[in-house]
Amino acid sequence: MAQQPRAWQRMLSGRRLDLLDPTPVDIEIEDIAHGLAFVARWNGQTHGDFAYSVAEHSLLVETLFGRIAPNTAMKWRLAALLHDAPEYVIGDMISPVKAAVGPSYGELDDRLMAAIHIRFGLPAAIPAAVKKQIKKADKISAWMEAVQIAGFSESEASKFFGKPDRDVMEGLSIVLRTPVETRNAFTARHHELLKAMP
Repeated sequence: MAQQPRAWQRMLSGRRLDLLDPTPVDIEIEDIAHGLAFVARWNGQTHGDFAYSVAEHSLLVETLFGRIAPNTAMKWRLAALLHDAPEYVIGDMISPVKAAVGPSYGELDDRLMAAIHIRFGLPAAIPAAVKKQIKKADKISAWMEAVQIAGFSESEASKFFGKPDRDVMEGLSIVLRTPVETRNAFTARHHELLKAMP
């Protein structure tokens, strides 16, 4: 009888996360922060001495989301911070690769996201209106990254990510830090948001 391929990953915390059937009890913020701090956005094709990580991107998206929806509940700020959290185990696939892989990638991402949300006191699926605002912040972040560190012109970035609201970006710039610094900043922000939740 053929043995089933292993579908779990051992995390540094010691947890074993089953990718096909993830459970909230096997998810730890330290594992997420560590993994995301070492996952490069743009497949690593960015300027600078350090890769621009998914953790750094997530911090920026949460900041942008806070500017887009300043009166939103803290739990939705947390959802914005965690919007790419499944990538700590499945990596950051660029859109053309996701399209080539097909719907199975999205299903895996959705299962992981639901378990992550439940682990940190969020509903498995967040409201469509909140998701739309997080997506808007995500696109503004992508535009900033494209122009500031990925070699795109402003017109080219606007073609792919839409014209950003410049007021929302005011005073913000892309930060490149070591993975350890980014991991610590991500973990600290997560703890701040959790403490601020009722």
